[in-house]
Amino acid sequence: MKQYSFITLFCLTLIASAQPDTQVLDEYLSKARKDWEVPGMAVAIVKDGEIVLAKGYGTKALTSKEPVNGETLFAIASNTKAFIASSLAKLVAEGKIKWTDRVIDYLPYFELYDSYTTTHTTIEDLLSHRVGLGTFSGDLMWYKSELTAEEVIKKVRYVPQAYDFRAGYGYSNLMFITAGEVIKKVTGKEWSDYVKESFFKPLGMSRTITSTDDLSDNYAMPHKPMQEKQEVIDWVNWDNMGAAGGIISSANDMAQWMILNLNRGVINEDTLIDPSAHNILWTPHNNHVVSLSAQDNLIGRHFSGYGLGWGLSDYDGNLMVTHGGGYDGMYSYQMLIPDQKLGVMVLTNTMKGLSSAVALWVVDRFLENPDRDYSSERLKASKENASQADAIDERLAERNKKVGPTLGKREYVGTYESGMHGQVTITLRDDGTYNMNFADAPKLSATLTHWHYNIWQINWDETHAWFDFGTVQFLLDNNLKVSGLQFDVPNHDIFFDEVNLRKID
Repeated sequence: MKQYSFITLFCLTLIASAQPDTQVLDEYLSKARKDWEVPGMAVAIVKDGEIVLAKGYGTKALTSKEPVNGETLFAIASNTKAFIASSLAKLVAEGKIKWTDRVIDYLPYFELYDSYTTTHTTIEDLLSHRVGLGTFSGDLMWYKSELTAEEVIKKVRYVPQAYDFRAGYGYSNLMFITAGEVIKKVTGKEWSDYVKESFFKPLGMSRTITSTDDLSDNYAMPHKPMQEKQEVIDWVNWDNMGAAGGIISSANDMAQWMILNLNRGVINEDTLIDPSAHNILWTPHNNHVVSLSAQDNLIGRHFSGYGLGWGLSDYDGNLMVTHGGGYDGMYSYQMLIPDQKLGVMVLTNTMKGLSSAVALWVVDRFLENPDRDYSSERLKASKENASQADAIDERLAERNKKVGPTLGKREYVGTYESGMHGQVTITLRDDGTYNMNFADAPKLSATLTHWHYNIWQINWDETHAWFDFGTVQFLLDNNLKVSGLQFDVPNHDIFFDEVNLRKID
């Protein structure tokens, strides 16, 4: 017995000594934040059920000297999706739903681009981005709009099909909004209340909230990167799409969430998610082609796909479970290595691609892989890649200032409409400019100034994180009458090119 105890203690000592020095981790994270010019960052690292590090770096805002700490709140955005999938897994384990249940049996108003897909879409389909909608397609319907989640879902039928049902991948926030309403239908509770009761409370995630309305203290401010600087912007309310990205949390709280998932839904002998149901979350439901570049640059990468609310792949002989989250002025990234009981969560208050790079570097330290500076590599690549600014520069270069509009000013005034985006009104101001107003989303209002031909520049009334420069073209029919509007707003997330409005008045 004495010999066995000695060997056990010796092995535990070896395991403990194999963990990287927290000072080394701390110094790298601190340097990476400064290199990327990220105002504030919080990082949580867990290993074997314990918190290795939960710390803040930098400040809550460029305009503030208040430091970020482990309790500082950040938007986790699409890392919310795992909470929604886990909620549904809990309901499956309780026998209240099945993964293969049809969505229309819970939400009769749910309708997609054709009747077959509408009839056959299941709860699993909602959570694995395989219903046939394009990535981010339709997001402008909820973005800064005053529509409820149900009202957004009722407009999904207007979103165009991008690929065959269950035959491709299109990252869809709309389907997770729908999943949140399924939770409400089954439980009689808002998804947010169900998540609080099922996970926040038992995990002690006392800082975590589900709406910007609940922000009160110790929270970071979002930042929009500009060409030469960064700008502090306001928090944006995402309540109508909260099931897809509305949770706001801290490094300390997210550490508890990672520990729960690394233990397959069990914490302190308390089962919050039945392990068999949790196993389905981490089973690939939608596979991706692994690029040659990924095979060459990521150790032992053989597969990549999406489970239910989680991204799945392999790395150095281990399962890797990940998800990112982009919010107006903030990014988050979560990386779990279940085989090693290892998890990393990175929260930042600006829109720069630092998070996944530092998470992978931390994982390499625990796996004792060669020290590769992913942060520096990706920072260099981000500066070399064609940017949104380049697309805007191209448009600026093509402008012909000498060509005026072809119609009288009052010919452009009127009401324009589409099923996806409701009504947009154009009114003439005394100074000769136009006011543009989205009825469903007043925060997208703008002043239009002439650009060239029948095209006007959009001067937004408020700052938007995802886009800035844009133009709108007044389309003419064969009789030279205004027939509609067509937008050109260069960005990678909120697709104005889907806004095809016809003039109705």
